[in-house]
Amino acid sequence: MPAASTPDPAPEDAYTADPFLPARGGLDALREAAADCRGCPLHGPATQTVFGEGKKDARVMLVGEQPGDQEDRQGRPFVGPAGRLLHKALEEAGLDPGDAYVTNAVKHFKFAQAAPGKRRIHRAPSLREMTACAPWLARELALVEPELIVVLGATAGKALLGSSFRVGEVRGTVIERDIHGHPERLLPTVHPSSVLRADDRDAAYQGLLADLKTAARALG
Repeated sequence: MPAASTPDPAPEDAYTADPFLPARGGLDALREAAADCRGCPLHGPATQTVFGEGKKDARVMLVGEQPGDQEDRQGRPFVGPAGRLLHKALEEAGLDPGDAYVTNAVKHFKFAQAAPGKRRIHRAPSLREMTACAPWLARELALVEPELIVVLGATAGKALLGSSFRVGEVRGTVIERDIHGHPERLLPTVHPSSVLRADDRDAAYQGLLADLKTAARALG
């Protein structure tokens, strides 16, 4: 008997999470629906969807790139080394991490792996993968309605502000843009993982801390 055929994958420009979004409900309903998202191929190798979490009426939302290895295993955002560094910096800046909402532009971990059991190496999501995942982030923004969005790194910035975004051009400043049809205030800065990779980690950390202090002042 011939082997069953496998359907051809959808073309990349057809990737979208739209069909998986619930018609109604709050963050809990959104999180539950996201667990079954098949809007792009990243769901296949990932352990699970890593959705945003935090205060449902948070004044500040922090948006990163995508879950990392530890986040993928635990199913929670920012629980790895970069997340611990971010938590420390938020506290030092006067922003209570418990009052924030944290999420990522892409909800599945994208990685390369030489062989099973080998270390999983982070790979940056493509623009089409970010675009496919954008409906989840748009709904999170609409439900939380933060006063300020802290944009962590280039990928989050491109997901929210377009492919021409460059962190260095606007980091540490509050900018106003129309995001998914709503006026938003955003403060771009580096992703905390870049601090961990920096040659001068202390200087990089102080730069992140300075940006977060600006965010704290912007919230009043």
